[in-house]
Amino acid sequence: MRAFFSVLCLSFLLTSPAVAIDYFTIGTGGVTGVYYPTGGSVCRLVNKQKRDTKIGCSAEATGGSVYNINALKKGELDFAIAQTDMVYQAHSGKGKFEGKDHSNLRAVMALYPELLTLVVNKAANIKTLQDLKGKRINIGNPGSGTEGSAMALLNELGIKREDFELAGVLKEQECPTALKDKHIDGYFFVVGHPAANTQDAANSVDIDILPIEGEIADAMLKKYPYMSKDVIPGKLYKGIDEDISTIGGKAILITTKDTDDKFVKLLLSSIVENFESFKKLRAAYARLNKEHLLEGLSTIPLHPAAEAYYKEQGLIK
Repeated sequence: MRAFFSVLCLSFLLTSPAVAIDYFTIGTGGVTGVYYPTGGSVCRLVNKQKRDTKIGCSAEATGGSVYNINALKKGELDFAIAQTDMVYQAHSGKGKFEGKDHSNLRAVMALYPELLTLVVNKAANIKTLQDLKGKRINIGNPGSGTEGSAMALLNELGIKREDFELAGVLKEQECPTALKDKHIDGYFFVVGHPAANTQDAANSVDIDILPIEGEIADAMLKKYPYMSKDVIPGKLYKGIDEDISTIGGKAILITTKDTDDKFVKLLLSSIVENFESFKKLRAAYARLNKEHLLEGLSTIPLHPAAEAYYKEQGLIK
């Protein structure tokens, strides 16, 4: 009898058609930032329903915002996480995207504030932004959102690349080790807090995080309306006890107008209908509420399926 059932099961497996699973991809960022675990968190919620929906999700580590935007255009990604400033520039054909057509970009949801963060080695004696001149500062890997935001700030300060002893182009995940080994004196990073990257740096060497405030912050907000003032809370990192004033935008989830409505709706419903669970997945989400999902999306149009879902949920009229 056992042999009979074994043969029967083998016959069923050989003759039953395989169930096809549709997958979509989310472009994230470096593995020590917040984009990568955010993409993984979203995909876990989507994949919990994979047996019923026949749709799966895969989060991919990437070079960050600019890479993700370009990969969306090429059809290499279905969704991506990106900074609001880079999305604004891409959709309007400005800055790094001057002369390039990214008008097919569409917004899906806002995620969390991500702040322009300048981590420096205390031993480098960098107390103000003007003290950066003559130092070895990592600006950001080419094409990253960090590089774009850092250069916008430096341009406003009148500081050029040649004013540094070294203007580094390391990826964010390489910076804590480079700081510890004294290859650099500091580095820029646009990130949501707390971030593993900054924790790694603080646990390896005595650090400061320089404030970006006052007249320079006001000038940046006037020029870049998608930015706002915020603080990096104290006590998140070793040696940083007080809140640090800075500026930043939002990390938002984007796609293109051609992305299948069913993917957009599933992604959104997986988060909204499990919102309290989602907020517990990462410390950066702790202050979120559902209304925040629409903040910072005015730089590009909503995907039609996202707009329909938000209306269905009563989040927009």
